[in-house]
Amino acid sequence: MRRRSLFVVAIWLIAMPVALAACSKLDRRGSAASAMSGGRAVRIDTTIGHAPAGVRIKVEVLNASNNRGAARRATLLLRERGYDVVAMGTARPLQTPTVVLDRSNHPEWAQLITKAIGGTVVSRPDTSRYLDITVLLGSDWTAPPMPFHP
Repeated sequence: MRRRSLFVVAIWLIAMPVALAACSKLDRRGSAASAMSGGRAVRIDTTIGHAPAGVRIKVEVLNASNNRGAARRATLLLRERGYDVVAMGTARPLQTPTVVLDRSNHPEWAQLITKAIGGTVVSRPDTSRYLDITVLLGSDWTAPPMPFHP
């Protein structure tokens, strides 16, 4: 019985530092994630265009280009920065410029999203939608390199 309890304590003493090291490594990724692009490491600053703390900004992301997967990549980017992306899909007709539509008369929120993904802000209030922002990704939008998480 005593031998078994010593074994459990020894395992616990070994496992705790490993777990703490893993947690600190994950915590460091929050401010700037590294990504692989063309064989070199790229630093992505995730503080640009971040959603304000304590505010839920509901966003719809629509791909209005021929770039496959653009809405999914933009959704991942915005969610990483704290936005609540509630819908994503495809929009027609196709367009070249990326447009951020302000649906709830909060131009400062639209400007934050513009800082995160680019584009221009257009005010189009629509109270029938349960959205704050609609993002129409044009063919000019290119996704940043995605973070590499082994």
